[in-house]
Amino acid sequence: MAASYDFPQDLTDAQDELRQVRAELQTLYQRVPWSAEPLNAWETHENAWRPSSRPASPGWDPQDATEIARLRKRELELAGSIVTHTYWSEFAPADVLAARTALKHHHEQQMADASS
Repeated sequence: MAASYDFPQDLTDAQDELRQVRAELQTLYQRVPWSAEPLNAWETHENAWRPSSRPASPGWDPQDATEIARLRKRELELAGSIVTHTYWSEFAPADVLAARTALKHHHEQQMADASS
């Protein structure tokens, strides 16, 4: 059976917000053009090992660019606060990885517990 952790509320809140921010970024990245800056279409030459191509990109809309920058900044802030949280000092260095992995998946465990 997996170890059980008593994570502090501020740590789980930060992890939950980080998960949400990353989901919002993923949604935005799927919607915006492939290049942040306007670029011409391109394709690899006919003898390329792995042929690929991209259509022309008009670049990101300024509002999208601003929102992506805001979300990236928040993602870094949250990741930094999670990694440097004093809670991790309670663990031996060899045990931190398992605890941090459990934190990443705590919302799945909560959902499973709620449906039981």
